[in-house]
Amino acid sequence: MDIGYKLASEAFGPEELIRQAVRAEAAGFDFVEMSDHFHPWLDVQGHSSFTWTVLGAIAARTERIGLVTGVTCPTVRYHPAVIAQAAATLALVSGGRFVLGVGSGERLNEHVVGPGFPETVRGRHELLREALEIIRLLWRGGYHSYEGKHLRLADARVFDLPEQLPLIAVAASGPKSAGIAAELGDGLFATEDKASIVRHYRTAGGSGPGYAEVPMAWAPDERSAAEEALRTSRWALTGWKVMSELPNPANFEAATTTVRVEDILGKFACGPDPDRYLAAAQRYVDAGFDRLVLQNAGPDPDGFIDFYQRELAEPLRALRPSGAA
Repeated sequence: MDIGYKLASEAFGPEELIRQAVRAEAAGFDFVEMSDHFHPWLDVQGHSSFTWTVLGAIAARTERIGLVTGVTCPTVRYHPAVIAQAAATLALVSGGRFVLGVGSGERLNEHVVGPGFPETVRGRHELLREALEIIRLLWRGGYHSYEGKHLRLADARVFDLPEQLPLIAVAASGPKSAGIAAELGDGLFATEDKASIVRHYRTAGGSGPGYAEVPMAWAPDERSAAEEALRTSRWALTGWKVMSELPNPANFEAATTTVRVEDILGKFACGPDPDRYLAAAQRYVDAGFDRLVLQNAGPDPDGFIDFYQRELAEPLRALRPSGAA
């Protein structure tokens, strides 16, 4: 079981994210996973730095810890040729520590460049499929062109390629996206503890690792943890259909006015009791995931890292599917 630390680019500035990554390495985390957004989910979060610059700086400041995008949309805000080049470069400067997490994206981030974000899930899946085909094509080396329904590539080459290409983990929430992950990815990425996602991925022929984010909020008392998660992270309770559609933080503010502390307590492992965190992680292990990303929405990142090192690291690594020998 590999354990990762979520770097919330929406909640902290770039210098603080780098500092947290260095601390996470010292605390024994296996990897850090960083979101790739243009906007935060809520204005109160107040940040959204350029993920690729921050990850490059983290690579230079660390020695062992893995780096993961969680996740990049390589279709609208970025052309996939740019992501193919960026990922290859980050793999080189990190000494092969980088995993490219990709997904079909959210309107929140992708509408900003003007051409528009596809209105249908089918259109987004078509775009993601073409983007992955372009990335794979460029990673073969040499010059390539591509003519798709949505995307084009004209006589392009990525010159600096690592000997070991980055693993690509594809975000999925249902059978269609899980099928794309199995066909064109090397691993699976998810935010829900649904065994059906992993089952669809395996049925479609996927055999790679499964990354999943586990929502948590650490504080010395449960109420303080839940209140901070409510203030900054209540958007997580809107569900993927809402999360993928709303265009601006103001819309998420309006859509979450009815979320209560009690709702947060039902979604996040909150407070100082390690058993609550282990129980939350166990649900993802039982669903079939083996790369757990600890997503702390509490008020004190250093306190959470200390809590992980003291109370969670060993028992989390020891988790096995319920009923396993």
